[in-house]
Amino acid sequence: MSDSIDYFFTVISPWTWLGHRQLMEIAARHGKRVHFRPVLLSGVWEYSGAAPLAKRTPTRQRYRLIELQRYSELRGVTLNLRPKHFPVNPQLADRAIVALVQGGQDPAEFAFAAGETVWSREGDISDAGVLAALLDNLGFDAAVTLDAARGEASEKGLAENTQAAIAADAMGAPTYVYRGEPFWGQDRLDMLDRMIASGREAFRAE
Repeated sequence: MSDSIDYFFTVISPWTWLGHRQLMEIAARHGKRVHFRPVLLSGVWEYSGAAPLAKRTPTRQRYRLIELQRYSELRGVTLNLRPKHFPVNPQLADRAIVALVQGGQDPAEFAFAAGETVWSREGDISDAGVLAALLDNLGFDAAVTLDAARGEASEKGLAENTQAAIAADAMGAPTYVYRGEPFWGQDRLDMLDRMIASGREAFRAE
């Protein structure tokens, strides 16, 4: 079984963005490779039983806003609770990450920047021009990356990641999977860190 961390996510999720830096730090400290695997969140939710934000009860929606404030304070970042461009279709950004991975490039900084664009900078990640600027600023070839993101290989990669997330019992985004054990949500990163540090075997539901 792989000793790397499968990182199932979508850049539109605030929880993905809030936990991203900590995941990278944990992986680096333990010498673990991270597999960046953007997913179609609606496909994961269909199997896990989660509901889109607009369909959640008012109680859950209010609690989410409190949690976002808690974790943005904990992580030391500025987060807009109701950003200008949310909800918005994240597929082009997510597929750009798939394309970077397929091209043998490290998408870590772009993944963080895309989340930051939504949740801290009031940017629209469905806009190809916005994504091109992010890619260029990080030293990627924006035209090549976005062209690949619109292609069949990235579409297939996104679908394959979604099926892999479902098979791994991912509940939503982000879900981190290490040695077959899923950790749902950035609030479980300390538990992931503890598992890696201890060397314990994965817990199973059987």
